Amino acid sequence: MTKETNGIRRRRREPEQLDLFDRKILGALAEDALQSYATLGKAVNLSPPAVHERVKRLRRSGVMKGAHAALDGTALGKPLLAFVHVEAAGWGKSERLMQLCRFPEVEEMHSVAGDASVVFKVRTESPRALEAFLSQVHAVPGVTATKSYVALSTYLERPIQADMTADWPENPLPA
Repeated sequence: MTKETNGIRRRRREPEQLDLFDRKILGALAEDALQSYATLGKAVNLSPPAVHERVKRLRRSGVMKGAHAALDGTALGKPLLAFVHVEAAGWGKSERLMQLCRFPEVEEMHSVAGDASVVFKVRTESPRALEAFLSQVHAVPGVTATKSYVALSTYLERPIQADMTADWPENPLPA
């Protein structure tokens, strides 16, 4: 499929079509990105060379964006996890707001619908460090308010999952 922009025809990248093997490989790599192609092959019932080719294709297509170590915030001296909702006049995403991402305490930044314009996920060493981050946020022109939610316990934290729910239950899950 091609798209013409300013008289130039460009090939549009089609979304990657993932089959069951691809999803199994991605799921296994999300659990342990350091495992060998032989181990992956056994887990998904493919030969190591077939797994290697699929992983190369998944990387080329952008479905797989790298392999990351799962770090422990508390062990790194950053036990305080908070979600900071930023309310801003007009559109919240400004160049100055984006500059806040340079602080290593910022793990995620999302543009969102609802009461907030932007949500940050931050992990700090202490309430005082969170307060210092909030002062940086409030110094951004256009920021009108913030709401911070400090996590007391984390019950689930995981990377993006390759599996998808095919059939959602009609009724809520039983208690």
